[in-house]
Amino acid sequence: MVASEAFRADPGPVRVVPSEPGGLLDILSVAAVVLDTGGRITLWSPQAQELFGWSAEEALGSHAAKLLVADEYVGLVLELFAKVMAGGGTWAGVFPVRHKDGSTRLVEFRNMRLQDEDGGVYALGIACDETVLRGVERDLALSVPLVAQSPLGLAVLDTDLRYVLINPMLVRINGLPAEEHLGRTPREALPFLDTDVIEASMRRVLDTGTPLLDQYGVGRTPADPGRDHAWSGSYYRLEDPRGRVIGVALVVVDVTDSYRAAEEAAEARRRLDLIARASMAVGTTLDLERTARELAGLVVTDLADLASVDVLDSALEGSAATAPGPGTGPLFMALAVAAAYETDVLRAADPVGERTTYPAERLVTHCVSTGRPVLVPRVTARDLGRIARDAAAAELLAREGAHSYLAVPLTARGQVLGALGLLRTRNPLPFDHDDVTLAGELATRAAIAIDNARWYQHAADTALTLQRHLLPHPPPRSAGLQIAYRYEPAAAASGIGGDWFDAIPQPKDKTALVVGDVMGHGVHAAATMGQLRTATRTLADLGLAPARVLRHLDHITAELEGTMATCVYATWDPHRSRCRVALAGHPPPVVIRSGRAPELLDLPAGVPLGTGGLGDADFETTVLDLSPGDRLVLYTDGLVETRGAALDDRLDLLLRLLADPALSPEATCDRLLTALRHADATDDVALVIAHVRPHPPADAADTPVRPAHQDGSPAD
Repeated sequence: MVASEAFRADPGPVRVVPSEPGGLLDILSVAAVVLDTGGRITLWSPQAQELFGWSAEEALGSHAAKLLVADEYVGLVLELFAKVMAGGGTWAGVFPVRHKDGSTRLVEFRNMRLQDEDGGVYALGIACDETVLRGVERDLALSVPLVAQSPLGLAVLDTDLRYVLINPMLVRINGLPAEEHLGRTPREALPFLDTDVIEASMRRVLDTGTPLLDQYGVGRTPADPGRDHAWSGSYYRLEDPRGRVIGVALVVVDVTDSYRAAEEAAEARRRLDLIARASMAVGTTLDLERTARELAGLVVTDLADLASVDVLDSALEGSAATAPGPGTGPLFMALAVAAAYETDVLRAADPVGERTTYPAERLVTHCVSTGRPVLVPRVTARDLGRIARDAAAAELLAREGAHSYLAVPLTARGQVLGALGLLRTRNPLPFDHDDVTLAGELATRAAIAIDNARWYQHAADTALTLQRHLLPHPPPRSAGLQIAYRYEPAAAASGIGGDWFDAIPQPKDKTALVVGDVMGHGVHAAATMGQLRTATRTLADLGLAPARVLRHLDHITAELEGTMATCVYATWDPHRSRCRVALAGHPPPVVIRSGRAPELLDLPAGVPLGTGGLGDADFETTVLDLSPGDRLVLYTDGLVETRGAALDDRLDLLLRLLADPALSPEATCDRLLTALRHADATDDVALVIAHVRPHPPADAADTPVRPAHQDGSPAD
């Protein structure tokens, strides 16, 4: 332990500073007694009266041995007195003394010979209570080793916050010799620490007297300049026995191990939380671009300042992803980029949505080629040239402060699909191997979602291609009818359905109109739709009534295991202006007659195809008369059914949208889809509008037309 009371090199002029009562000498209450050569008391201090009980008037002139010593000790005292007076030096020791009250007390003495200017000789005795003295000695004996040998760093600073005492442990903690502390403030001695906070805490304790406990700090000292340490510091005010503030004490404990353990535990919890959030936030849909955006958006909140998701073009094609070999430049597409803050540096990233050949020397290319992470803890100018797409982008990243880079492969089911690229600009910490592990875990989870999305997208594209191939392409030309039609697939996440429509020419200028809906989605639904459409065209050539066509289609559908469909089948005879309609569990058509409001046809609903009905009663044909200018609207349920809205309300809206006779059939189709469809629609739509046009009657068309006829035969 090192202490300093006069620590200034130049103490300046001598000053006489009075001491207030209560100091150490006052605590000891040292008594002074002077004896002449005869052993009589000639001087008697107030402390002597306090110690022995006799007043000065009572003591002066008395023989000290008779007044203060028991009879059995008088001889010994006189012998010792004679030795001191004969020039034998001093005598020190503990001696029993008789108090005025008759008790005997042990007193610590220091006796010495005095001589005045005339050669006179006297004996000076300095005494204090032995019990008090031993207590002070014991306190000192305990406090000095306690401070010096303490495993805690201890220091005392005066009211000017200058070190006046520092123990060896704090010397080791700070890494500075004691002499470089003493006389200096923390700001002067320890400029490498956050001394503003340290000194503010000390002044607060000096001002208020309230201790501050467990004040944590982190920093580096000369004792271990290569790594951060953590300390817990406690401050309390020091006062002398009179209550006067004399300084502040500091207790410092190095808690680096526990601090790091807590930091590691917190970091582990953060990483687990990030992985848990990734499980919920990434891959919420089967949309490829959205999945990539979800991944990039997640990592820039906790792991990186800038993130990019790049996927091999071969993976986007739906085939097995092919990683480039060494030295080759693969074709990539940037699916997503994100930043943790508003910045123009995103302009340095590869343009999202564009296919680009990445040079072989780029780090992202190396990551995908090898299927292994690429970690650059501290980025150099040369590294930036291999991270950015060109020199201008590298310069932009440099200005932004990009200092650490990490790329991890997006690997799913043993195939490398692309890479997740991460940069730190504002986060001062470099990426480390723990970050590689975390980023790899996130990339693996995201890669599975991306792989699912790309295969789903491929399947959806295949189904849509198949369906569009099976549907009629040129607008059908029919006698006495102007036909407009539309087909819209469902949103990508819902999958392609099995809706179809057709306009089939029949003998004698007749036309069969069909709209159907195979239940389910995907390639299977599209393929089933193709089978039913082919069967329908074959049956239409036979000239059968609609009910009988649906009956045959029901049997055909039942043979396709696990398949059901709805259908509306109508035939139009332009010579008789007659329409015959039958339903198989399908939404009812809308008829729009000239000068009248649109109305839903009240037709027998029938049963869905594939249910294996009981026979003729399952489907009924209804005969309608239509005049030039009238319209018949056939549609699938995807047009009117939607979540969150009642079907009746949607049908009412459909009728209102059809109420404008000035719109052409084509414009009417567009109006319906614009008003009734949403971007996230979960079902596809087939829509046919047949507008009746004038047509010359046939010679055999003189038979009166029945307004409503339910008949299964092909004849009228």
